[in-house]
Amino acid sequence: MHPPINLVPVILCGGSGTRLWPLSRSAFPKQFLAINSPETLFQQALLRAEAICSPKIFIDKTIVVTNEEHRFLAFDQYQEIASKLSNFEPQFLLEPTGKNTAPALTLAALQATRGISNQNDPILFVTPADQTIEDNLEFVIAIRKAVTKANDGTIVVMGISPNRAESGYGYIQRSGTADELGAYAIQGFTEKPNQALAQQFIDSGEYSWNGGIFILKASVWLKAIQKFRPDILSGCESSFSQRDIDHHVNGVSFIRPNREAYFQIPAESIDYAVMEKCSESEFSISMIPLNVGWSDLGNWDAIWKAGKSDADGNVIQGDIILNNTKNSLIHATTRLVSLVGVTDLIVIETADAVLIADRHSSQDVKVITQQLEKEGREQKNLHRKVNRPWGWYDTLDEGGCFKVKRIQVKPGASLSLQMHHHRAEHWIVVKGIAEVTNGDRVITLQENQSTYIPQGQVHRLANPGSETLEIIEVQSGSYLGEDDIVRIEDVYGRN
Repeated sequence: MHPPINLVPVILCGGSGTRLWPLSRSAFPKQFLAINSPETLFQQALLRAEAICSPKIFIDKTIVVTNEEHRFLAFDQYQEIASKLSNFEPQFLLEPTGKNTAPALTLAALQATRGISNQNDPILFVTPADQTIEDNLEFVIAIRKAVTKANDGTIVVMGISPNRAESGYGYIQRSGTADELGAYAIQGFTEKPNQALAQQFIDSGEYSWNGGIFILKASVWLKAIQKFRPDILSGCESSFSQRDIDHHVNGVSFIRPNREAYFQIPAESIDYAVMEKCSESEFSISMIPLNVGWSDLGNWDAIWKAGKSDADGNVIQGDIILNNTKNSLIHATTRLVSLVGVTDLIVIETADAVLIADRHSSQDVKVITQQLEKEGREQKNLHRKVNRPWGWYDTLDEGGCFKVKRIQVKPGASLSLQMHHHRAEHWIVVKGIAEVTNGDRVITLQENQSTYIPQGQVHRLANPGSETLEIIEVQSGSYLGEDDIVRIEDVYGRN
């Protein structure tokens, strides 16, 4: 009996999801949203990878490639579903900056093999973290076939069975007939054709969408990137060789490639760097169809198409009242939203921003985010409620010289030891127990007790209890920006 195939899931958890603004922000992008199920898209990706395990396939430590800024968000969401996973020790590869998917996969391959000289050569199951699948059982069956195919050194691309002419996706043209695993030879790739050409592709029956899901040996990827883009490989090797590693108490690793070396790596996608060049090379590449109700949820119209609609074609979430409204997507986060006598609208309400758009123009939401960035508006990057490794804060009100926040701190967690040049703070405990460092004093506050932190005073807020701590913070001063934080000591390694 052959030993089980060693499979390492690689979850590509980058991207900003700007087309799903205002729900998706730079600091809280699409993959961390729970859009179509109780689990977020990232959590769904972790659970799908877990399900591939079988007597013939051993799932090794999952590698999550994400941005340094999202490390605690990804870690917290992993912890929320850890009890459902047998693989309790994922590895988080933290990119200092986004360089597209080819460098991300190269880092993952280096980590999976622990360096090219090591004999360990697992198969990589490479998948974006921001997709949804309706038929998980059929998905697992198809991926297991792909793993078997990749075990002989073939690069396998999963081809999404298209249900419409879509100009926003890449296409894969297959040729010949399928082998015993259902795999086809690949004739070529086309990236984002115009609508007329996309329709021709659909009519021919020879094309599939490229959903960015790949199965291949780590060594095969490293050989291919060496052949086609040696500059990317050498840059990744340099950055990876100088990596720092932080080990969490439960075995989770945070791996940080060298920042300066990583910034020098060219940005490129997996498709442009390697896949589109394989057909006429020594690398064997095949496509296995994936007919599983796939969606990348790339814009609000895609969310509407993937959602469960009512009798009038409306997909709703939140406190909604409708009258004579059809074929619309309405999402309310904080308040009642009502629509009367409209059709084909997107209405997304959050605490600090509202989007109203024609459903057929939802791709153009990126124009709004570009304008927000140009104007330096905080709404492009942050929600009113902001997640932090210790918990979260919600800005309730603010004016010229004051700001009011609701702050929640996890049991056993603490904020950094810090000071502010331009503001003072009042803290009122409304739930739990607070341990407050205020200059050279350390005091304990119960519910309904308060303290005052003078401007320039070194201070820290901690939760020594087993229950959540919640406080109201009132800031006052000449400048109240988040960049007026001088961290003296931080258990989370932030500057």
